[in-house]
Amino acid sequence: MIKIKQPQRIVPALGALSFAVAACLVSQGAHASAFQLTENSAQGLGRAQAGGPATPGDCSAVVNNPAAMSDFTTSCLGGNLAAIYFSAKFHGSGQDVFGNPLTGGNGGDGGTTKPVPSIYYIRPINEQLVVGAGLSAPFGFQTEYDDRWVGRYQGVKTKLESPALTFAGSWKFNDQFSLGASLIVQRTSATLVQDIDFGAVLAGPTGGAILPQEGDGQGGLKGDDVSYGFGLGALWKPTANDRLGINFHSQIDHTLEGNGTFKVPSNLLPLLGGAFVNTPGKADLNTPWFVNLGWWHTFNDRFSLGVNASYTHWSSFKTLQIVYENPKQPASTQDFSYKNTWFTSIGGDYKLDNQWTLRGGLAYDETPTSDAHRDPKVPDNSRTWLSIGAGYQYSNNLRFDASFLHLIVDDAKINDTSVFKSTLTGAFKVSGDVLTIGAQYTF
Repeated sequence: MIKIKQPQRIVPALGALSFAVAACLVSQGAHASAFQLTENSAQGLGRAQAGGPATPGDCSAVVNNPAAMSDFTTSCLGGNLAAIYFSAKFHGSGQDVFGNPLTGGNGGDGGTTKPVPSIYYIRPINEQLVVGAGLSAPFGFQTEYDDRWVGRYQGVKTKLESPALTFAGSWKFNDQFSLGASLIVQRTSATLVQDIDFGAVLAGPTGGAILPQEGDGQGGLKGDDVSYGFGLGALWKPTANDRLGINFHSQIDHTLEGNGTFKVPSNLLPLLGGAFVNTPGKADLNTPWFVNLGWWHTFNDRFSLGVNASYTHWSSFKTLQIVYENPKQPASTQDFSYKNTWFTSIGGDYKLDNQWTLRGGLAYDETPTSDAHRDPKVPDNSRTWLSIGAGYQYSNNLRFDASFLHLIVDDAKINDTSVFKSTLTGAFKVSGDVLTIGAQYTF
């Protein structure tokens, strides 16, 4: 029979473990910095988003700059489908709290391939007022590693989905200047699975009768919430060949509510003081505000060039507190220490003839993570974008676009200590590609 020593020491450990299971709700990576997505336009992706909110003739203006909807004198219906491939392969090792090597493999490829659709509709009301609506996904990501891998105590499966419905309007003051605004309805859902080292928690209280890695269990969380934000945009045409655009997307605050589920070895459950049983829980989560500034210049009837600078206020995402209804499952807070980031790009369009347009672009995208705070749930680092694209004007009303983006990502170094005091050391080899197709019809 196991004799439990100093059972009061279990309670603070359980508080840390509560957070370990819940923290992944927001710890994602994606093809823009952290868990941000920008793959909402085949035209824009073909030029690495160069020009951004200043580019003309793209129905995705509903979400990228509502002021630019003023360009449309007829209705527009457009849609895009992006296939996002993300790879994250770990190389390294780990040790438990007693210095013994962590068992398990390297986790395989933690990345995945995901489709990300978007659709937009624009309708002019009169010469000054244009309205629109769109459905897109500004945030989201997924990672999943092999069972029993060496980093299982930091994460096994993490999934974030954040589709948004946007209602927008544009007011054209004159031929040079327009303003726009939008209402954003965003639904965020998150799912997490990660292993729990009950052996590490109970090694002290049981006097070493149970040791780290000898009592693995698993915890999962699933929660969702609907919340609201807004956008503001402006478009200025100082000359016949120049366009300047700016778009602001507000921070959107969520309180995710759902359920925590736990798998615990039956012989250990009586030792956990009523914790680690299925229970409702909630966590406050925000998606950060960001602002895009773009310039687009038309040199002649064939060649146009744009630049873009985007700033994302990731520093507003500092900590996360998890609160469970089960009073035996203490609330906990963790510091993520995300930093603000810049995205910059240059690219352009070249019209071969009245039907075919070629595109290309180059961009650099900073990560908000750092070596000191990176873990397997965020195998993210700064990356360079290389993109190409093409457009085909099938008729006066119908066009098709396609683009391909390759990401060159710096190795994501990691030296992370879990709440179980196990340490994972090494690096993730990260890469990504995005293929996007789109169609746009005016009527």
